[in-house]
Amino acid sequence: MPLPSLNQILAIFAFGIGLLLSGSAQAKAKDAQLSGVVRDQFGQPVIGAEIAVAGKMALTDSSGSYSLTVVPGLVKLEVSLDKQTSFRIALDVEQDRTFDIALRKGDSVTVRASEDALTPDPSTQGFSRSDLIDANPGRPGVPLSIPGYPTETASGGIKAPQYFAPGVAGDHGEPIAQFFQVGGFLFQNNLTANAHGNGYADPNFVIASTVGGVLVDNAAYNARYGDHSINLAATYDLKDRLSPFVQGATDGRDGAISAGWSPANISKRGWIAAEALWGNGFLKRAEERQQYKINASRTWDIGRHELTAYGLGYYGFSRIPGLIPINTFVPNDSIDLRQLDLTHTSLVLLADHWQISEKSALTTGIYFRTYSLKLQSNFGDGLIRQSEFRTVQGGDVTYSNPLSRNWLLLAGLDTRRDAPRGLDLAKADNAGQFQIATSNDLTITNISPFAAVSGRILPQFQAYLGLRRDQIRFDNRDNIQSASSFNSWPGTTSPKINLTFGRPNASVFPQIALSWAKAFHANDPRIGDGSGRGDLIIQAREYQLFATKQVFGNEVRLTLAHITNSAELAKIDADTGLQENVGPSINRFLTLAIRRRLSRGFLQISWSAADARDRQLGEPIPEAPRTIIDAVGGLNQLPLGLAVKGEYEYVKAKPLGDGFTGVPLQEIRLALTKSFVDGRWQVSVNGQLNNGYTGQTLETLAVGNETAAFERPVGVPSRSYAVVSANYSFGR
Repeated sequence: MPLPSLNQILAIFAFGIGLLLSGSAQAKAKDAQLSGVVRDQFGQPVIGAEIAVAGKMALTDSSGSYSLTVVPGLVKLEVSLDKQTSFRIALDVEQDRTFDIALRKGDSVTVRASEDALTPDPSTQGFSRSDLIDANPGRPGVPLSIPGYPTETASGGIKAPQYFAPGVAGDHGEPIAQFFQVGGFLFQNNLTANAHGNGYADPNFVIASTVGGVLVDNAAYNARYGDHSINLAATYDLKDRLSPFVQGATDGRDGAISAGWSPANISKRGWIAAEALWGNGFLKRAEERQQYKINASRTWDIGRHELTAYGLGYYGFSRIPGLIPINTFVPNDSIDLRQLDLTHTSLVLLADHWQISEKSALTTGIYFRTYSLKLQSNFGDGLIRQSEFRTVQGGDVTYSNPLSRNWLLLAGLDTRRDAPRGLDLAKADNAGQFQIATSNDLTITNISPFAAVSGRILPQFQAYLGLRRDQIRFDNRDNIQSASSFNSWPGTTSPKINLTFGRPNASVFPQIALSWAKAFHANDPRIGDGSGRGDLIIQAREYQLFATKQVFGNEVRLTLAHITNSAELAKIDADTGLQENVGPSINRFLTLAIRRRLSRGFLQISWSAADARDRQLGEPIPEAPRTIIDAVGGLNQLPLGLAVKGEYEYVKAKPLGDGFTGVPLQEIRLALTKSFVDGRWQVSVNGQLNNGYTGQTLETLAVGNETAAFERPVGVPSRSYAVVSANYSFGR
């Protein structure tokens, strides 16, 4: 029997969402009393928190207590503080019930990282928005800096930056996944076989003020993740409400203006935000950058269903400076003034979360995305142009249900169809005219069922067993060499095991977790200028030991990991279109992090050391960071209405290959904010003190009066700057 097409599967998803929305009304029953106490993370009562259930509302008193009369059945309880939703949960109320709440004051979203089938590994770490510092205020790039995971851009301008992990060269996104959490639905941002990379994830379209928190996960240990989730998964948790605002920012050469709005009625969860950014950057090569973004979200509560619609549009253009030799004078900070980047994307997503009971739920979702890229770069061999236009459509269904008092089942199906068309690499001739070197039309279709069970075998012993099957169809149409076209349907199975002993708050022993998993990423199916097809699926095996303990009020976390990757044969170099062989590798890393909560802030310090090598040659893996040091902290409620955040990030010099070593990269981020007029106005000064180069790699080129090109380290200078911004909030 032939497999159903992706369009048929999406139609089933759409029908399922419509069917789920047709829930019947609940029968009338005697009212019940729901009461409890709201406390902060230090155990102190939270005064004035708003508790809402089914249109009824109560405020916590001086002892943090609340009480509400509710209709028995499944109810949704929401806690809000300072007009921001901070906690939401479904409860089965059959009779009078007490429900106490731990709330982190000031958070707009509670990012949860507990040991269950959704986040099975306790090494998963959640950061609320108040814990994070803006990575590039008023500039393109990732919206937030994640402690311990630096980001780099390979050419400047709006070219998509990538997160790096210890021992992982993540320049083109193959081993690092990026997700967006929309109403319980996970949307993956990675683009397999992108015109400039394999797994490229472009976060430029996100408006930073719409992100409520970030979840970071050593990705292979979760059956919900698939392609590209080998070393790390970073999930942006989007807010469901904004405090209406308008904000402007400038650093003298660049500017940004953004605005956001939510309905005045706090029970209406939705928002719309827009942002425009422009400027010339900090290098002599003027970027002439323009970026326009619009993001919107709306959530409806319909019976036991939570229906969320999310959409966005983005347009970006810049003249990128490009890579230049490290510590060598280059006129205009660019070897070719014709370099540029043009990107636009759109996304429409619809998700439904059906809370069947207090502990069982079904989440479904469908999406459609467009993406276009035109990138002109010069890496020493002359100007090249990489371009594509693709459509992406997919869907997901995820079901969770308790099997018993101690065991939970998670099962689901992911589908996705990437269809890049006009995936071209062209090279400029002596007259400056582009001549096509490679041209392909690809269709990459994923059908991926998964299942997992998690539960407690003993009070101090938890187990997680997961299994994921990814069947991937590659349809490669070579528009130049028709003999290189092919159609293939390979698959891979990814088992995942996690065993956790103890609890993190135990008085004597630490909590310890042992994990083993297989993971993969889908390789670029193009043959390019080579002679034969390479591996279509790259596999990895991972072992991890994690331990955590509360020591004198500090949360201490230790992670030790061992990751092996299979060889990547005939991988396509995104810059040249040539095949290249990447041997099997092994990465070992150790990360130690210490975090402390203060009454008015927080502090976290982390240190990571890694050794990543080619298993056949024993040589270091180029461009993979060996040592990462990060310290981030913040203090709020200071005198004069001040709040301050800061971060220090150090990436030790990385091996670049062929015996070359780069230079260290150091960045200090500072943010000082002062509030006026009862918090309506906020004036901020954000600064970065930078030293080093991003995107460090090797290229063969000549500059200035040099008569011959030769191989040398190159990068993009990381310059210091300061941004002044003013934010006016209408919602306080």
